[in-house]
Amino acid sequence: MLGLGRLNTISLKVNNYSLVGRGIQPTKRFASKGKLLQFGAPARVSMMRGVDRIADAVQVTLGPKGRNVAIESVYGPPKITKDGVTVAKAVEFEDSFENMGAQLIKGVANKTNDEAGDGTTTATILARAIFTEGSKAVAAGMNPMDLKRGIDQAVEHVIKFLRSIHKPVDDFTEIFQVATISANSDQSIGKLLADAMEKVGKEGVITVTEGKSLENELEVIEGMKFDSGALSRYFFTDLKNQQTQYEDPLILLTDKKISNIHELIPILEKVAKERRKLVIIAENLEGDVLSTLIINKARGGLEVCAVKAPEFGERRVATLQDIAVLTGATLVSEETGTKLEDLEISDLGTAKKVTITTSDTLILDGAGGSEAIKERCDMIRDAIGKTTSEYEQDKLKTRLAKLSGGVAVIKVGGASEVEVQERKDRIIDALSATRAAVSSEGIVPGGGSALLFASADLESLKKEVKSKNFDQGQGIQIIQDALKIPCKTIAKNAGVEGAVVVDKILASGNYRMGYNAQTEKYVDMFEEGIIDPTKVVRTALIDAASVASLMTTTECVIVDAPSKKDAPGMGGGMGGMGGMGGMGGMGG
Repeated sequence: MLGLGRLNTISLKVNNYSLVGRGIQPTKRFASKGKLLQFGAPARVSMMRGVDRIADAVQVTLGPKGRNVAIESVYGPPKITKDGVTVAKAVEFEDSFENMGAQLIKGVANKTNDEAGDGTTTATILARAIFTEGSKAVAAGMNPMDLKRGIDQAVEHVIKFLRSIHKPVDDFTEIFQVATISANSDQSIGKLLADAMEKVGKEGVITVTEGKSLENELEVIEGMKFDSGALSRYFFTDLKNQQTQYEDPLILLTDKKISNIHELIPILEKVAKERRKLVIIAENLEGDVLSTLIINKARGGLEVCAVKAPEFGERRVATLQDIAVLTGATLVSEETGTKLEDLEISDLGTAKKVTITTSDTLILDGAGGSEAIKERCDMIRDAIGKTTSEYEQDKLKTRLAKLSGGVAVIKVGGASEVEVQERKDRIIDALSATRAAVSSEGIVPGGGSALLFASADLESLKKEVKSKNFDQGQGIQIIQDALKIPCKTIAKNAGVEGAVVVDKILASGNYRMGYNAQTEKYVDMFEEGIIDPTKVVRTALIDAASVASLMTTTECVIVDAPSKKDAPGMGGGMGGMGGMGGMGGMGG
């Protein structure tokens, strides 16, 4: 019977219902804020408010007459952009239920951007359209799971349709057109990207950086350039420009440190007899080796320059093997069992020109065999296909570009930081779209036309499915209606009634036809160069349908309860300080 006199009675209020328990010891929870729950239609309506607000902000950027969005930045000036994913990333709402809807749509834009690099605005408005119509259907009593099955069937059918009408990209005129459309019809950006791709090839590396002039500039680095320079300034032949330039030099490659000059003497003597210049690329030169070579050069002996091997670890060995293939050299390595003292002139590589500075080395026109280079490139392509790491893929692509063509650097110009950032966003979007277009998937008519005719192609599937399962047929109808939204939005942003434009395009019966919002004419989209990469359109639809259909099946939403501004008891806790007034007597 011990303690019975101290039984506690607790009253817990949940949604105006009281639960009374006896003998329960109350526990104070200071860290947790608790959770808020919403169910059914009210939950979906709350998410819909967030979805509508983020989609409204993003959709104003769509099409040639789309507008920019200004975004406040915590650091630096505000950002002005026409990039859908950048706008989406900036949106966050105070209301947790609205914010959940916005975050899910933001996820759609991010995923599309990661996979295709473009089409984020299209993905956002498609997701909004699918979720809106899906929520209406669920509210009308339809089975949400059957709706999702219908949506999945429709998406699969549309992808097949897009592949049936796609056109491969054969020349740089089409690359120019894709880049121009993606860059908001800016032909200067389209030409810049087409020139860059023409010079470095479709697999070449194209990087975008901020320039220092008013105009955009293209710099193409042909040959192999790596970020590692001379081991000493005393090797430079041009002291004014701090560089060494050798024409037709011999190239010695090793992945180890050279610490004994006697290992090098045999090959140095052979090179001296040939009266050739020598470039040594090694991990490092230690002890007397470096000083001996410098003194020898200073006294007018052998023309030599030592370079530190690029990269680290396994990447260093791989890069040196690339250089060996490019120049026709034999890599001196413990793995292959070759030794420096056993080298012959035939084991050294050569190149038409080598330029070495304090920070980098450029090898032009290496003497490696074309078959060996091709085989090496194929090996790197296989490695790109097998790795899942994006960082590793980028490194492999850079190696491939250096072997196969070169690297193009686009320097973005502008009168202000805001203008440079806005241009840079458009160039990166255009570059991603161009890369998607030159892939095996090719291009389809742009301006929303491909999706518009895909919606018409769904009619037969919808009738067939509806006869067996009405709710699944309604899921197909949801996709059919959503596919018209991109074209309607482009027309709306151009100040034209979208429904009228859609009806006229569909009435033509030709999937190549569409609406040119720039000239306000109905044209053959392929002939006008208004085209979209198939990969971009396909990815946008898949990502939008995937997330929006899951949102439609949502029956409960759980969010954190808002935290109270003042902790309990803090308001009056300092009241005792009022007694400090008595200290006024101390003035006497």
